[in-house]
Amino acid sequence: MPRLLIVHHTASPTLHSMFDAARSGATNDQIEGVEVVTRAALAATPVDVLEADGYLLGSPANLGYLSGALKHFFDQIYYPCLEETVGRPFGLYVHGNDDTAGAIAAVEKITTGLQWQQAQAVVSVTGTPDKEGLDACWELGAALAAGLMDV
Repeated sequence: MPRLLIVHHTASPTLHSMFDAARSGATNDQIEGVEVVTRAALAATPVDVLEADGYLLGSPANLGYLSGALKHFFDQIYYPCLEETVGRPFGLYVHGNDDTAGAIAAVEKITTGLQWQQAQAVVSVTGTPDKEGLDACWELGAALAAGLMDV
């Protein structure tokens, strides 16, 4: 059964609402035959990554950069997963109070090195997420999971 791994740093109620929306989309009733596994960024391991067929990443933008927790995740999995996960799809949602560009750029650089393929547009939310932002997170989760149904 294909597996979608959601790796998240959910450090605030805002991020928790975005995580809930993304997970809800990935596990909606129209998605069949895809296992969705969630791991906090500080708990995710190379084995989690190697066992997954696609990835959904969630992070705050702290001081204009990727959260330390998600950076730690990448530091832990980079070399153990470098050759085994080439070409796998990923998606990203990011929240910032006023800017997410640095966090997005960091993930793009790291995933380029891993040779993962961005399967969906980044969901970037600044300020309090509105219905549109939460719906975009839901759609991101649903699209990534649906893309794995034929794996």
